[in-house]
Amino acid sequence: MMDASPTLRTQRLILRQFQASDADTVQRLAGVKEVAAGTFLPHPYDLEAATKWIAQQQENFAAGNTIALAIVLAQEEQLIGSIGMEIAREHQLARLSYWLGVAYWNQGYCTEALQAVLDYGFTRLSLHRIYAPHFHNNPASGRVLRKVGMTHEGRMREHYIRFGQFVDVVIYGMLREEFLNRRRGA
Repeated sequence: MMDASPTLRTQRLILRQFQASDADTVQRLAGVKEVAAGTFLPHPYDLEAATKWIAQQQENFAAGNTIALAIVLAQEEQLIGSIGMEIAREHQLARLSYWLGVAYWNQGYCTEALQAVLDYGFTRLSLHRIYAPHFHNNPASGRVLRKVGMTHEGRMREHYIRFGQFVDVVIYGMLREEFLNRRRGA
């Protein structure tokens, strides 16, 4: 069981627990097909689904196996996406997932949020390994993962079906030692 959901701050962002009042923004941003195509978000994505998802995240966090944080522009207090980890404590590892609204792509927000969550996972939760899968047809996700220092570990061919088509999944990972060395500039 974890303490209260963390609030993480970066130069431009606040990563905080989702609130019920975020549901319409989540539905609006995550309901776009371009966002859904790079994730496991359902499409179409209605308000009821967003509301249930937020309530589920709070339960999952209380159970100690998931953290889902709203990515919020600090100055505007504007919700722009989500980042989270599914945690397998018995293996000291977590699986990262994230998405941003289309208007916020290619501005470094994902990189900033990922760095904060990696730091939280390795230093506060003492995880040994954090990994992130992404669909091969979403190369921007791979660029972000490389930018934060994660290592390309492989590709699972035709691993999932998304919108009626088989998609390959590319895996990136990082070990705590690699994270600490990178932070020390080693």
